[in-house]
Amino acid sequence: MQDLDFRRKRKKPAHKPRKKSGTGNLRFEDRRQKLRFENGKSRAVNIRELIKWTVEIVLTCLVAVFLVLAFGCRVSNAGDSMSPALENGDIVLVNRFLYNIKDPSRGDVIAFRPNGNENVHYSIKRIVGLPGETVQIVDGNVYIDGEEMKDHIYVSEISYAGIAEEPVELGEEEYFVIGDNAGASDDSRTASIGNVSLDDIYGKVWFAADFGDNFGFVKD
Repeated sequence: MQDLDFRRKRKKPAHKPRKKSGTGNLRFEDRRQKLRFENGKSRAVNIRELIKWTVEIVLTCLVAVFLVLAFGCRVSNAGDSMSPALENGDIVLVNRFLYNIKDPSRGDVIAFRPNGNENVHYSIKRIVGLPGETVQIVDGNVYIDGEEMKDHIYVSEISYAGIAEEPVELGEEEYFVIGDNAGASDDSRTASIGNVSLDDIYGKVWFAADFGDNFGFVKD
């Protein structure tokens, strides 16, 4: 009897409901889809970053090429005609872009091909006369349209007037140039060079790149 009572008093273990396998599969599928979405999103971000980086590199290269072509063209100064501003052999940087947006100014130091001759070295001189003006050298002084010009002349006296002994009329897009060291300069005073056409101007000399006494910006 006691054994029977003992069996009656024993409680049956509670029955735990079994998890439905379908719910687990759904959760796993949700996680997998979430991972796919995050991976796809990450890939899209990486592609955008790659495109952005590529565009930045290309733009930087284009800007660098433009700056070199516009401002960094190197020309060597031959002779002492621009002394003391530039000495023989000085390396200068030429701005080739400037005269596409503005006309050359009086006092600009320019590099040009005399008479457009591609077989000669670039000549470097300073602009004295502008298109439409009349230039004449009298008693060592430069006159523009009959008035003595004292600005942008860096020599005390010009002993050789050359063809400018008589009035020289400048046509459209023509410039009269003289070297700062006029006594050692072949420039617009000589018939072999004469007036300089805008088409023959390579650009404005703006910087002396040699690490010497003249290193720095070229004075207008």
